[in-house]
Amino acid sequence: MNRREFIKNGAVVTAGMTILPSGVLFAKDKSVVKLGYIGVGLRGRNHIQEGLLRDDVEIVAICDTQESSLKLCREQFVKAEKKLPKEYTGGVEAYKRLLERKDIAGVIISTPWVFHHDQAIDALKAGKYVGCEVIAGLSVQDHWDIVNVSEQTGMPYMTLENVCYRRDVLAVLNMTRQNLFGELVHLEGGYQHDLRPVLFNDGKQFYGNGVEFGPEKSIGEAQWRTQHNIDMSGDIYPTHSVGPLMQYIDINRGNRFTNLVSFSSKSRGLNSYVEKLSPGHPNGKIKYKNGDVTTTMLNCANGETVKLSHDTHLPRPYSLGFRVQGTKGLWMDVAKSIYIEGKSKTYDEWDPAQVWLDKYDHPLWKRYAAKAEGAGHGGMDWFVFNAFVEAVKQKKQTPIDVYDSVTMSVILPLSAKSLEDGNASQEFPDFTKGNWKTRKNTFALDDSGF
Repeated sequence: MNRREFIKNGAVVTAGMTILPSGVLFAKDKSVVKLGYIGVGLRGRNHIQEGLLRDDVEIVAICDTQESSLKLCREQFVKAEKKLPKEYTGGVEAYKRLLERKDIAGVIISTPWVFHHDQAIDALKAGKYVGCEVIAGLSVQDHWDIVNVSEQTGMPYMTLENVCYRRDVLAVLNMTRQNLFGELVHLEGGYQHDLRPVLFNDGKQFYGNGVEFGPEKSIGEAQWRTQHNIDMSGDIYPTHSVGPLMQYIDINRGNRFTNLVSFSSKSRGLNSYVEKLSPGHPNGKIKYKNGDVTTTMLNCANGETVKLSHDTHLPRPYSLGFRVQGTKGLWMDVAKSIYIEGKSKTYDEWDPAQVWLDKYDHPLWKRYAAKAEGAGHGGMDWFVFNAFVEAVKQKKQTPIDVYDSVTMSVILPLSAKSLEDGNASQEFPDFTKGNWKTRKNTFALDDSGF
């Protein structure tokens, strides 16, 4: 189905309206989906692995500028005994030749953040479904561009936010929909993860005791991600935390974020890390603009408050720090605890969260846990990849649509602007242009709303 036929069949109803409503199918399509991959670094190869395990996916083209990544990708195909894809390389615009292919229905974009906006725009204009790793763009206008082009072309755009499918996250979504927590009042989440071994390495191994970064001296994300912490201050990775929270309070579907304000601590963690490993090294003396802990508060149209934390430069165990609190009780991710008034054992003690999570395990996990076994990030990579593939196969809207995608991502530039303006409140864009008032939340309600 080409772009013109897609629009003719109802993908765009009227100008300014949402593309194909979530959960609505045009027709069941059991044919093999042909995908192209733009970027086959470590994260891209994670998605390659998911595709190689499926009989309904054929990866026909890959694109990367680095031979080392292409070589590792070839090895994946050989090991899986699958036909090698056509390779596109030779420069940062090589992906455009991949997009010229008529046989590709969707593309997976897993490149450094700075390339996402242009690559996604070009893919949408080429009539491809877009599954893009975070972040969507680095400016507010970048996010509007993606919305506008998605609406104009009728092609879906999906941020591949895997945490939306984490097993405990979906169990709590199941609980909120059954009113276990009552009316929700306050929510919290964060990207709280010691990334120092990711932001620095020795150019030989991804995770080690190196202190180098940049394209000449390092490999992996250290080639580009560290520089963002030198150049900008803000919540530069908000989607893991806010993506799941949006589903609990129906953001873009009966509710919306109205404004945000951000605060940032001083920056000491990266300097301390480098100095400890290599005393006197120049990278330990760099002024890293991004503070070690950035805190962002958001208001919602329906009165809830949301608190986000970006904490990646200090020693700490991994946690997304979820808290979902309502008039009947709450879930605390860090404490692994749940309290439900009148149902917990005593009025002033926590229940182990797993007791409740097992009882309210989401139907998607009950049905597909075996298929997700062994997939990346505890199985949630299978779910997010499957959601994208099923949408392409069935020619329907992706369950995380373009409005969800840009809403969770635009917190990056908004938080940066708040900090730049002395912690000033920033108005949150309404990417739905008022349609949030009538849109319905169908995320993970059934198979059609994957």
